[in-house]
Amino acid sequence: MTRDDANAMLRSPQYLRLLVLAAVIGVPISAAAYGFLALVSYLQKWIYFDGAPWWWPIPLLGCAGLLVGLVVRYLPGRGGHSPADGFAPGGLPVLNALPGVALAALISLPLGAVLGPEAPLIAIGGGLGLLAVRLAKRDTPDRAAAVVASAGSFAAISALLGSPLLGAFLLMEASGLGGATLILVLMPGLLAAGVGALIFIGLDAWTGLGTFALALPGLPEYDRPDVTEFGWAIVFGLLGALAGTAVRRLALLSRPHVERRLLLLTPAAGLVVAGLAIGYAESTGHPVSDVLFSGQEALPDLVTTGTGYSVGALLALLAAKGLGYAVSLSAFRGGPVFPSLYLGAAGGILLSHLPGLELVPAVAMGIGAMSAAMLRLPLTAVLLATLLMAEDGLAAMPVVIVAVVVSYVFTARLTPGSDPQSR
Repeated sequence: MTRDDANAMLRSPQYLRLLVLAAVIGVPISAAAYGFLALVSYLQKWIYFDGAPWWWPIPLLGCAGLLVGLVVRYLPGRGGHSPADGFAPGGLPVLNALPGVALAALISLPLGAVLGPEAPLIAIGGGLGLLAVRLAKRDTPDRAAAVVASAGSFAAISALLGSPLLGAFLLMEASGLGGATLILVLMPGLLAAGVGALIFIGLDAWTGLGTFALALPGLPEYDRPDVTEFGWAIVFGLLGALAGTAVRRLALLSRPHVERRLLLLTPAAGLVVAGLAIGYAESTGHPVSDVLFSGQEALPDLVTTGTGYSVGALLALLAAKGLGYAVSLSAFRGGPVFPSLYLGAAGGILLSHLPGLELVPAVAMGIGAMSAAMLRLPLTAVLLATLLMAEDGLAAMPVVIVAVVVSYVFTARLTPGSDPQSR
């Protein structure tokens, strides 16, 4: 599509109606997303109750693996795309796949898989957007339907990452849209995301359940980076690329074996994750929740209390969480974003014990480098690390950019013959 075509469409009455529809559907879709996140949070806290015995994750993750295996094998859509592939948005959602996507996520996430909620939310939001436009007008052209479906995805993750702009940017970079097409998709998407963020805020005020938005409050004040920290940024980039590539390769190597024997090896994968969490907890005295789950709710506590962890405990956490992440990517259903942020932050806390490195830039560089390696979305990685650090984010941005660029380029060199954006 040429820019003239796009400008003509922007001025058309049909596009104005599309904008109105995007704003309208943003309300119920963001409310549905809020309910989904609230349910995941409630189930997680209810299932992993205080005082649970040490062996509790074993039957839960074993059952989770069996149930997810059944969903993947027998329901349309195989429970959504495998998170080992990263983000692969594009095309119209398949409506009959939505129940399987929601069910697989509601099994994987509360029962302890090391994955996040963002990929299921994107799929569910897109599917609900498509359903709305099909109900409104059955003969809607595929291009218009795709724009509304995209707006539904924008609305669904509008507040999850702490900012509707960040969620929108994630979807735009992952989809690879550009030029005139980007403008046409961007306007309805941003509008739906803005409406969605307001709905999240309103539901939080009404229910008191929380916004479910990622944030890192109470960080030490940080002024500006120095020359030493720019040197550390290169180190973070290299380590992030090595760690991210190792996690992703292990997931991709394991996945074909799991998929050949779903009902046997998906429960086995759950038992491996449970064993890693129990081994970590028994050896360090820290809770199994450090290893299990996405890390979305645990990340703020990790950053504020992680300096009290011993070096051995942080190394054990990185090993157990990283292996659990790889196994979960290969077998369960969810998103790859939040565990990468958690691992990056843990690595930053560990390296902040070394001379010439403050906690804030270390955590920011760790988050940026690890997310760049895992997601292959460098601009999103910079924004993630910068916005999560709140007031300190702009000061840390220069070293974050260096860490992200090094991680992204080195990751590409570690995966020869594949495009950095291929997932």
